[in-house]
Amino acid sequence: MRRFLRNRLAMVGVALIVGLTLACFVGPYLLPFDDLYIDLRARFAPPGTGAHIFGTDPLGRDIAARLFQAGQISLLVGFFAMLMSTVVGTVVGVVAGFRGGWMGAVLMRVVDAFLSFPSIFLLLALAAFIEPSPIMITIIIAVTSWMEVARIVEAEVKSLRDRDFVMAARMLGLPAWQIMFRELLPNVIGPIIVAATLTVARAILLEAYVSFLGYGIQPPLPSWGNMLNGAQQYLDKAPWLAIVPGLAITAAVAGFNFIGDGLRDALDARSDQR
Repeated sequence: MRRFLRNRLAMVGVALIVGLTLACFVGPYLLPFDDLYIDLRARFAPPGTGAHIFGTDPLGRDIAARLFQAGQISLLVGFFAMLMSTVVGTVVGVVAGFRGGWMGAVLMRVVDAFLSFPSIFLLLALAAFIEPSPIMITIIIAVTSWMEVARIVEAEVKSLRDRDFVMAARMLGLPAWQIMFRELLPNVIGPIIVAATLTVARAILLEAYVSFLGYGIQPPLPSWGNMLNGAQQYLDKAPWLAIVPGLAITAAVAGFNFIGDGLRDALDARSDQR
């Protein structure tokens, strides 16, 4: 914790994520408009016009209300996609690293097979055949994001499976599942936490990318990605329509990346010697 708190970029990341989370989940209750309220007389109002702090869109909807609602969806998609991909990747990595042999080889070849497809194309291919919804987009992103976690965990478990504490557990007759998940897993939790933090940023970016292309969250339900999609034809007339959600995506991705880098340094015991 001391090493993490000394990392200035990590603290910037924490401030960004806490600020975004509070804005997205508390902000809607502080605004006089909801994300579906339409005021045709206030179309294309620039930021700072009356109560419209971020302006309005072509239908007169408040950008701040839509941004905060979209942020709830994007952050939840990122968090649950991270949770699902981390669980799957961790289980596959622990089993492959501990078992080794043909089982480990088969599991890692499955990982390699998934990694051989560009994740964006795999994501778009899956999204094109499935009815888009926040739940389905979360599952699709998790399906295309678990492989990196699996490779990290498999390498860490391989380096630990011949240590003395594992040998002692085997000599005591502990079952394999207990050695894997009660002895080995706690010793690789550091890299998993770092990978999970970076996966949130990646999931938010993937959701925005897919929604921007029209295969993700569908209007009228807002997301940062489909807000950018709706803004592209008004860049010269109302640039704030793209700037506001673009800055939100940038802040979220940068914040989680800063936190991930800070955790990586904090969990590395050698950092005290630098």
